[in-house]
Amino acid sequence: MTATAFERFRALHDGPGAFVMPNAWDGASALLLKRAGFEALGSSSFAVAMALGRPDGARAVSRADSVAHAALLARVAGLPVNGDLEDGYGPAPEDCAATVEAAVEGGLAGLGIEDTTADPGQPIHGFDAAVARVRAAARAARGRIVLTGRTDNFLHGRPDLDDAIRRLAAFAEVGADVLYAPGLPDMDAIRAVVRAVAPKPVNVLIGPGVGLAELSAAGVRRVSLGGALYRRAMAGLVAAAEAMRAGDLAAVAAGAVPGAELAGLLTPPGAD
Repeated sequence: MTATAFERFRALHDGPGAFVMPNAWDGASALLLKRAGFEALGSSSFAVAMALGRPDGARAVSRADSVAHAALLARVAGLPVNGDLEDGYGPAPEDCAATVEAAVEGGLAGLGIEDTTADPGQPIHGFDAAVARVRAAARAARGRIVLTGRTDNFLHGRPDLDDAIRRLAAFAEVGADVLYAPGLPDMDAIRAVVRAVAPKPVNVLIGPGVGLAELSAAGVRRVSLGGALYRRAMAGLVAAAEAMRAGDLAAVAAGAVPGAELAGLLTPPGAD
């Protein structure tokens, strides 16, 4: 029997070291990352919001649209996809549970629930509310989808490692499968998080400034990239635009992936 996307994704977290889960933003990026050998992908709420001309983290993209986008990545690539689904699209525990249900129905292998509020004046939920939201999500997710409990303290001007660890440990206790605090400042902080939630796996955002081997040695099990790949692609666009403005039209196509190569990644309808 073929393993489901959920089972394949869950198994990746049980490996001997960390695996990289790059964040795709459209069908072509998902296929190119699959061709590069990655075994799972994440969506990126930042990339989705930018593509639609909307702010990230403000519930400016709907639950339905975010899940549909992540489901498209999974369908095109045929890989497990973890949905970057912000705060669960609402303040209440029931909102988070509904987001889990939508992710399961969409065929996602995993999703994250943040402790953010979408309110710039008070960007992080209080401790009890944050835990209640993850508890509700975990009840809905159990045995069906990998749930990541995430605290965004370090992304919102609250560099309080003790509070971040307290939240992650509580998320683990109420059923989150993976724990994640983006923006941890150094390896000492990462090691402290790993120790606090062991044996549950920890996701780390790219760095900070260290390689995969060092993160694996510290006990990290998953590394995601957030919007970094999307922003790198935008850097290529900026360079091309500057070349065009300077009159160097030939430079625009230099190094570009050929259109036929991209088209060749797609499976024609009815061919599978």
